[in-house]
Formats: sequence, structure tokens, C-alpha cells
Amino acid sequence: MASSNKGEATIQAWYMNETDEDQRLPHHCDPPEYVSLDKLAELGVLYWHLDADNYETDEEFNKIRESRGYTYSDLITCCPDKLPNYECKLKSFYEEHIHTDEEIRFLLEGSGYFDVRDNNDRWIRIWVKKGDMIVLPAGIYHRFTMDSDNHTKALRLFVGEPVWTPYNRPQDDHPIRKQYVEAFIEKDQGSHAVEAH
Repeated sequence: MASSNKGEATIQAWYMNETDEDQRLPHHCDPPEYVSLDKLAELGVLYWHLDADNYETDEEFNKIRESRGYTYSDLITCCPDKLPNYECKLKSFYEEHIHTDEEIRFLLEGSGYFDVRDNNDRWIRIWVKKGDMIVLPAGIYHRFTMDSDNHTKALRLFVGEPVWTPYNRPQDDHPIRKQYVEAFIEKDQGSHAVEAH
């Protein structure tokens, strides 16, 4: 996992409570249970903090893009007056799902939440803000929601042609999900078993 050397605050992540409050609220446990960048990396989640105002010429961003093979990008703005059927779209983004490719988002404006499942099937909420670039691995159960500011502008990146298809949970028999479990969940459980002896 990489993060900025620009002195910016790193991304914040925490375990969620399971209440029916508005999905756009933080959903902290009581007391809050924060999650480290190392824990996110164990789940395959990558993070960088980059220059959102000058990303086209940002050397670090271009190195990441080249080294990871991101050849396609587009912009998406999520806010009530820019995204048609905003409330419906927000509900569909919040359905738990997997993708067959990585999900890569670079926040150019605003903020929002990506939620991912840990190796015990608990939700971790990741608060992404301007300058944050996050990569969710193929096969991880996740979802997205806006926060209470109701505004994000993000660069979406892909290796090759974009694949938008979400596969809603349950997908435990999907080959991509099985690959993810083998690479991150079973590997993690195996390492804990070794440490325990």
C-alpha cells in the first residue's frame, strides 16, 4: 500500500455499526473501532493520496497508472443536480456486490464512503476525500454511498475496456470471488493459524 509523502492526512477507515440510520452517516461503533492501512492492505485494498488539482501532470499518478496498466478513464459526478435518478442510483451503488475487475476511483472533489467486508464478514467503512485514490480488488464484497455532503467527482480507471457489471451478493461460487477468497481470506486465516502455534 502506498500513501502520499506530501504530509496530507491518510485515509480514515473504521468498523461500522449495523443500525438502520441513514447510509450517508458515518456509522461509527461505540466506542469507534478504527482500521489501519495495513489491515486494508491485507484485504487487498490499495490507497494513495495524490494531487487532485493537477492529476494530469502529476508524476506519481502517472507512474501508478502506467505500472498498473490503467489505460481507460472517465469522470463521474455524483450529486443530486448532476446525476439523473440520484436517489435510485444511490440505492443501487449501496447494494452489496463484487466485480470481475478492480474498482479504481480517484476523488477529484467531494467525499463519500466505500464499504468492504473483512475476513470475518464485518463491514469496514472507508471515507474517501479529495485526493484519495483507492483500488478495490476484483471479487471483494463492497458497496458505495455518498456522505452527508452529497457530492463527489471521481476519475474512474480501468485496465482496457471498462466493465461495469455488478454481481450482487451472494456470489460465493463465482470464479472471481473464489480467487479473491483464496488470495486474501484463506491466506490471512492460514497466517493467523501459523502464528497461533
